Amino acid sequence: MAAPSSGSGKTLITCGLLQALVNRKMNVSSFKCGPDFIDPMFHEKVIGTRSGNIDLFMAGRDTAKHLFCRSAEGSDISVIEGVMGFYDGIGPASTESSSYDVSSQLDVPVMLVVNGRGASASILPMIKGFVEYKRNNIKGVILNNVSEKIYEGLKGAIEKELGIAAPGYVPKVKELVIESRHMGLVMPHEVDMLKEKLNDLSKILERTLDIDAIVRIADSASDIICTGPALGRGKIKARIGVAADECFCFLYKDNIGLLEKLGAEIVYFSPLRDKRIPDGVSGIIVPGGYPELYADTLSDNTGMLRSIKESVAGGMPCLAEGGGFLYLHDELEDTSGRYHKMAGVVNGRAFRTDKISKFGYTSVTVRNGGLMEKGVTLKGHEFHYWDSTSCGSDCEGTKTSGTIHECMHNGNNVFIGFPHLYYYSNPDAMRRFLTECKRYSGR
Repeated sequence: MAAPSSGSGKTLITCGLLQALVNRKMNVSSFKCGPDFIDPMFHEKVIGTRSGNIDLFMAGRDTAKHLFCRSAEGSDISVIEGVMGFYDGIGPASTESSSYDVSSQLDVPVMLVVNGRGASASILPMIKGFVEYKRNNIKGVILNNVSEKIYEGLKGAIEKELGIAAPGYVPKVKELVIESRHMGLVMPHEVDMLKEKLNDLSKILERTLDIDAIVRIADSASDIICTGPALGRGKIKARIGVAADECFCFLYKDNIGLLEKLGAEIVYFSPLRDKRIPDGVSGIIVPGGYPELYADTLSDNTGMLRSIKESVAGGMPCLAEGGGFLYLHDELEDTSGRYHKMAGVVNGRAFRTDKISKFGYTSVTVRNGGLMEKGVTLKGHEFHYWDSTSCGSDCEGTKTSGTIHECMHNGNNVFIGFPHLYYYSNPDAMRRFLTECKRYSGR
């Protein structure tokens, strides 16, 4: 599922289609192009599909193919939701790592979602431009925000003049639209009666889309031949505590999957509710999320704050990123401008800004050795409205534009900062992390 631009309705229609397929008792897997955390949560937690990410920049072509095949194994159908506009890549005029790039590398058919609000015949040249701009896999189009009359008037022209299928339309469904927040869509648990909304949407799509035709188009996809990345020899047995609750939820399943493949035992805990980190862990990971929304509760849980600070001060290896990095500061500003005491691992204040900081993909290269060796590079992305008086300077973050900035703390046992890192971009670095965790447990 792709679109000419963001805001075309591809997320809504993807979710509704997934729900319809699940309601048909099909075994469905779903994927999101790019580094998005929240859309896969909608797919998995609300709709009930197996979900993951496909990101060519962070994973590379071969690894992305491998992870896709592994997650899609045994599915009747896999639905991939695109990102931004179909051809939008890592640069203003680049298609690299775009939805187009993903569809080409995986050789999968594309359904283009076109927002037809306020137009009729003008929709045709816009579709024609996308179909003819480059050699691509666009096989059909879904018209969004149009009436049945407009769709019936355009269907024949789309199929005859443009040579692609037009298996349906979606009328305006304002009451079913899912809201957004500064980091993306609101979380699944925050949307009132979300399951009911998606079931209502799926019923509409059953009437207005030829879902059988869409499934047939999906069945035309080529077989994918792929090989997994080299992960080194031997398992590294280490028990790792991973923060995971409604606050700390920006977590790639593939990151956890890699750690487990390397030998880790993952134990989840909640900084909101648990009073201390789990017993017996030899390392902790605090992923991103929305700590500014839960600052009161996090600050009041002094037992957890003390447990984390004492453990890290005592040498326990720690990875943290984004919201998890904010949580480790001395103080955190919430959305109303009040400051709250946090874990105190980072000597500094995390504060709100009025704009996005360091938006986009980044390659993080270690320049001062510590938990991660000097010269190591991992790929990831940044997207945050909060900043810090102590962002760290042990690494260089290089944007796809070539801009370089200092970032991250890489101490003897911490590798923490704003970038959200994709572990499969450097499995050896994760092997080193687990090795240090095992060494710590031996102490």
